Amino acid sequence: MEQFHNHELEYFDDDFSDFGQDDVSLGNGSVSADDESMNSDFEDDFEISKPKTDTSASEARNGKDIQGIPWERLSFTRESYRESRLKQYKNYENLSRSPENLDKNCKEVEKGHNFYDFQYNTRQVKSTIVHFQLRNLLWSTSKHDAYLMQNYSVMHWSSLQKKGTEVLNVAKSISPSPRHPGCSAQPLSRVQISTMTVKDNLLVAGGFQGEFICKYINQPGVAFCAKLSDDENAITNAVDIYYDTSGAMRLMSANNDAQVRIMDAANFACLSQFTFPWSVNNTSVSPDSKMLAVLGDSQDCLIADIQSGKILSTLTGHLDYSFASAWHPDGRILATGNQDKTCRLWDIRNLSESLVVLEGRMGAIRTIRFTSDGQFLAMAEPADFVHVFDMHSGYIKAQEIDLFGEIAGISFSPDTEALFVGVSDRMYGSLMEFKRRRYNHYMDCLF
Repeated sequence: MEQFHNHELEYFDDDFSDFGQDDVSLGNGSVSADDESMNSDFEDDFEISKPKTDTSASEARNGKDIQGIPWERLSFTRESYRESRLKQYKNYENLSRSPENLDKNCKEVEKGHNFYDFQYNTRQVKSTIVHFQLRNLLWSTSKHDAYLMQNYSVMHWSSLQKKGTEVLNVAKSISPSPRHPGCSAQPLSRVQISTMTVKDNLLVAGGFQGEFICKYINQPGVAFCAKLSDDENAITNAVDIYYDTSGAMRLMSANNDAQVRIMDAANFACLSQFTFPWSVNNTSVSPDSKMLAVLGDSQDCLIADIQSGKILSTLTGHLDYSFASAWHPDGRILATGNQDKTCRLWDIRNLSESLVVLEGRMGAIRTIRFTSDGQFLAMAEPADFVHVFDMHSGYIKAQEIDLFGEIAGISFSPDTEALFVGVSDRMYGSLMEFKRRRYNHYMDCLF
């Protein structure tokens, strides 16, 4: 991964500051009789009390921009700004290549489908980014709960209470409590969190200087924290929580020092340490906990044995460095995201070539997620676009979520009902929530 010095943690991108200096909200629009019949009394009451910087589904139906951008007050339209944005955006590449080298076999998709409808956008919490290539800074633990990075804090957002709460502050000194015998814990301070994940009440975060932090979100204090490496370029690029074949919880860290470390979640002792030929930008564990996808500063992606670290397969086809991967829940498909602006899908039973190639709109594929039922695949570009594909259609049917701002992360809720998108921007940084569209609403009363 590109070495990048961020001495002062702030909002990463200023490109969207031309929306204006005044924090302007459109407010509540008038509601027609038809729209009122669709809204509950609770929603009506909430519209009165919620912050004007936030946008609800009912406001969006009445014409308010989902991000609250006051286009009618600007000297350009949303459409003209989108057009100029597409023309001016420059995708970051580590390996130079000519445009004709782009894969000509990208899947032709049908855009315009709506699998997830806009539900809510809040600016009460605002996603921030430490490193421009790392975008795993948002995780959902239920359709009502999301965790995101905001400067030096990990914030919890409750979509029920419409409230943000600080879970972890790493600007000040933190120390593990209690200490576990045999583990190399040490106090840390002013950590710039570069990546994070949350699972089963455990929050794991990685830092810009190789830090590794574990905190149980339902308990006070920090369970473990330490620097995993003294290498000056040991940024923690990815972290993961998984259960091994025996059912024991394991923690994983992928670092710029070309190391992948596996730790015991019970006592935070290091169980395994694997070395690869290049900086490791991303790892993901197969659903059966036997294989490990390893991606980094290489055009190739690797599949390794999770017990020994032995390389089992090399995946070729990408043209630049990779930063994202995800396994389909059935364990047969691996998705990899690359700076060549594509996501490749690999059938684990035949890895000689990729099964499908999906192309982004204007930038690298920085984040990939499958829904837990395996029906949808979402991939996020560095800015402006999130794409959702329907696997049951052979990835032909697609939804394109069009917004403005750097994307800090995306996350489906475990029950697949919600899709959260973190937007990083000085003025319009926010957390966006989309709700899965169901076509059998009459069945809801039965469950």
